[in-house]
Amino acid sequence: MNIAHYRHARMHSDSVVLLSHGADSIATNAVDMSATGMSVVKPTRWTGQIGQIWAMDLLVDSAEHIHLDATVVRLLDDRICFAYVRIPEDRQVPLWDVLGGYADRLEAWSVDNDILQMAMAG
Repeated sequence: MNIAHYRHARMHSDSVVLLSHGADSIATNAVDMSATGMSVVKPTRWTGQIGQIWAMDLLVDSAEHIHLDATVVRLLDDRICFAYVRIPEDRQVPLWDVLGGYADRLEAWSVDNDILQMAMAG
């Protein structure tokens, strides 16, 4: 049975993201992002675990980056899914600007659709 739910719309992104946790830091690329979270390409040296809070620096362009704190909520073979836990007040408007219309939009989502999208992307 395919039951649809709604979530914040995901916007495709391939921006560089610097992940930091304690003394660990690693660069990767975003896969998609929304007003509540982001998924990134899982780096080969990834050692993080679900529930950890990581600092994320999204490099928008050569002059701008957006700092976020996010919890690891899901680990897949090829990507890591984060939920934002803190967006500094001075970074909220730049994040909404990057998201554009995606910031306020919801999309239908189901587990079956998520699995299909992952299979098509891989």
